[in-house]
Amino acid sequence: MEPSFWHDKWQLQQIGFHQPQVNPFLVKYWPQLAVNSSTEVFVPLCGKTLDMCYLAELGHNVLGCELSQTAVEDFFKENCLPVESKSKGEHQYFATEQVTLIQGDIFTLPQNITQSIDAFYDRAALIAWPEEMRQQYALQLAQLIPANVKGLLITLDYPQAELNGPPFAVSPQWIEQYLAPYFDVEVLECADVLADNPRFIKKEVTWLNEAAYLLTRKS
Repeated sequence: MEPSFWHDKWQLQQIGFHQPQVNPFLVKYWPQLAVNSSTEVFVPLCGKTLDMCYLAELGHNVLGCELSQTAVEDFFKENCLPVESKSKGEHQYFATEQVTLIQGDIFTLPQNITQSIDAFYDRAALIAWPEEMRQQYALQLAQLIPANVKGLLITLDYPQAELNGPPFAVSPQWIEQYLAPYFDVEVLECADVLADNPRFIKKEVTWLNEAAYLLTRKS
């Protein structure tokens, strides 16, 4: 999957993955991380999600990373936020009070950028990648997250053969194989959400589960 795929999606506004509301699992399970309200939260492949506004309203400083400049600019524009920008190497930094979005490739993001974070939130990153790239992302995420830092991971799982991603199916077995070596994994909830997803119904997908995991980076 080339970067041009995502640039085109945002340019053409083919962004069915963008949720027009805060994710219910975020609201329900974020308190279980028990992190201080003033801590910095890393949001990989953040797009323009309103989840970042929710985290900021809780008091967190939000550090997002997003490939598409269109997505980054739309986030600040749609939320009427003033923004300052600057370049560092191959990445651009867009900042306002409590929210800094890094525009560029997450695979080339320096590890020191995230060393001050105290939590992370992944709703749309892991499920954005096909299998081979997802394994690379899991390794990159492990390198970016400091020891003992907790995160909330939200995934989708369904019969992959019944629908082409993204979003791609991520099973509990995949989590165990590729994330458990780096993170302690706790399943918080797994819910049947097929009825709430018309696209999957239209494509005759037989089942669709959304799951929330509490991850803690191992020492």
